[in-house]
Amino acid sequence: MPNQNNGGEPNGPWGNKARPDADIDDMIRQGQDRLRQMIPSGGPRTPVMIALVALLGWGAWSAYYTVPSDSVAVVQRFGKYFKEVPPGLHFKLPLGIDATTIVPVKRQLKQEFGFSTPGASDPNQSPRPRETKRETQMVTGDLNAALVEWVIQYRISNPQNFLFEVRDPSETLRYVSESVMREVVGDRTVDEVITIGRQGIEIEALTKMQALATKYAMGISIDQVQLKNINPPEPVQDSFNEVNQAQQEKEKLINEARRDYNKVIPLAEGEKDQRIREADGYRLKRINEAEGDVARFSALLTEYEKAPEVTRRRIYVETLQDVMPGLRSKIIVDEQARSILPLLNLDVPQGQKP
Repeated sequence: MPNQNNGGEPNGPWGNKARPDADIDDMIRQGQDRLRQMIPSGGPRTPVMIALVALLGWGAWSAYYTVPSDSVAVVQRFGKYFKEVPPGLHFKLPLGIDATTIVPVKRQLKQEFGFSTPGASDPNQSPRPRETKRETQMVTGDLNAALVEWVIQYRISNPQNFLFEVRDPSETLRYVSESVMREVVGDRTVDEVITIGRQGIEIEALTKMQALATKYAMGISIDQVQLKNINPPEPVQDSFNEVNQAQQEKEKLINEARRDYNKVIPLAEGEKDQRIREADGYRLKRINEAEGDVARFSALLTEYEKAPEVTRRRIYVETLQDVMPGLRSKIIVDEQARSILPLLNLDVPQGQKP
């Protein structure tokens, strides 16, 4: 048998507590009983009862709401800010007492300037048809004209400020973005805007847009500013393309010349350093050899002064020892002695008898 509670009803998933739908049914039933007592007998009870039941049903249906996972709900009670509600299923006071506004705080939103993406769900994402061309027309710092298209990506960081501090904050953000972009582009030349200055423009524009959004308490955090197509006006676009092509050709030739320079000059400098090192090595070798010859000659001179005859003979013998191994002759004649020197057979290997 199921467990019984104090009232004799079986315990359900709510334990000993009464179920919420049972409480609502009891409240509706009690309300109907009171209405029957208030309405006189014999009056138009059926239409009034239907209207009251419909009113109660609508009030019960409007008493709950669901907040998506990427949003929060801002609750207003009698039109005044009351609280913020996290994602999930929540209840509120019905019959217009509490009003809720869903704010996508975790979703990245974007606004496009000068073009529009087909099928965009956000009405403030794309420009109005009449303002698409006007937004892109800008004057650069050197008094040239340019057509600038860009995109900003942002998030809602403070739902209360986003809803109540500024009237139509998304439209205000479009005006702020256009004003800042015209200021930043107006400080640069047309060449910088179209070619090398794009990243600097994006960074400076992001900083200034965020500063204005913070100053006006718009409740918006700007994540990125990205430049898209930047072109000169249509009447001069062909001429500008020719100039741009010539500049690109110039840069190409300069890069090729630098490539050849980097290829030839380091090689020549390497050969130069190698030859300098070889010359230094040869110089040191000659100096060391000369110093060695001088030292040997000085030592020999000292010995010669001590014993001239012995030293002279020793030099003679040492010279013959150096010269004789390279000779192929068998007979050597001493002109001073006018005789033939008795020498060994030079063709016989050492250690063998002739």
